[in-house]
Amino acid sequence: MGALSFEDFQNMSKQQVETATAFAATFSKGLQEIAAETAEYSKQSMAAGAQAMERLMGAKSVETAVQIQTEYAKSAFEGFVAKSSKINEIFAKLAADAMKPAQSAFSLNAKH
Repeated sequence: MGALSFEDFQNMSKQQVETATAFAATFSKGLQEIAAETAEYSKQSMAAGAQAMERLMGAKSVETAVQIQTEYAKSAFEGFVAKSSKINEIFAKLAADAMKPAQSAFSLNAKH
């Protein structure tokens, strides 16, 4: 491989800036999506907890209270697992999408 001309160096530098900008934009978008999912889960979780507390306060027997608590715990766990899976999917997509600009830049540089 020969020496790089000033124009080649300038084009590589421009490409690196564009790659970094694309990475940052993709990463930022992914983090915003994760934050939105987390906020939504928190809101739902608080509402479900408040509703369970209201039901517990109205329980007429210990058996009813245990049943309400069991139902709430099961529901909370299922909700947590579902939201965790969704956030995991977002992280995986984020990692793949964020690397695309770098992979494209690398393949272009490898050809030169």
